[in-house]
Amino acid sequence: MSDAQQWFYSLPKLTRYWFAGTVVLSLLGRFGILNPYYLILNYDLIFNHFQIWRPLTAVLFYPISPQTGFHFLINLYFLVNYSKLIEEGEYGPRPADYATMLLINWGFSVLAGLFMNMLVLMDPMVLSVLYLWCNLNKDQIVSFWFGTKFPAWYLPWVLFGFNFILGGGGISELMGIVIGHLYYFMKYQYPQQYGGAPLISTPGFLDQYFPARQGGGFGVPPQVGAARGGGAAAGGGGGGGHRWGQGRNLND
Repeated sequence: MSDAQQWFYSLPKLTRYWFAGTVVLSLLGRFGILNPYYLILNYDLIFNHFQIWRPLTAVLFYPISPQTGFHFLINLYFLVNYSKLIEEGEYGPRPADYATMLLINWGFSVLAGLFMNMLVLMDPMVLSVLYLWCNLNKDQIVSFWFGTKFPAWYLPWVLFGFNFILGGGGISELMGIVIGHLYYFMKYQYPQQYGGAPLISTPGFLDQYFPARQGGGFGVPPQVGAARGGGAAAGGGGGGGHRWGQGRNLND
């Protein structure tokens, strides 16, 4: 228990909150302590019955069952791993910027979920963060199942294809890719391609709640459309670099 507690508190703040909320709500729903019906996204109940908590619980709650348990654990791994990498890396000096990214992706996920009548939103939310890390570290070599290795930029599409072929789904993954790309375009592509300011700015109240700190971060945002030298800057988090070919095992 002490090791688990030490690991939990070693996670950066926002990743820790997100992980804890997902585990707690999902387990409460799994064991019937909370009725999952009150945790899912529902347009009528939100706007006509003012159950305004549902957009938040729909992102955190995932219906655990013998059929979905493994998928839930994989999602938790991606959540912890890639959220931690970004929060400690790219957004290390300015956690308020990471909070802004999570709020924007959450808003897009809720809007898309309402439009497409989706009940839970863990998949697109996690994939949107994973997509962002992969685009900030396009040349980082990652390892997938069966020993396959490829640049990180392909990982979101591999996950989409994997779930589409084997699980008969893929819509949630595709939604997460689209949401992640919308944020990536507004934050990075637009100012680099058109020379303007980013279309996203961090609200002042988030700067006050998550003050900037020294250290961390990659220092230089990725150059859109250009190779990023010999490797990616994120690697194992905290701003450390890796040489090309070192890779990262997704199952560690």
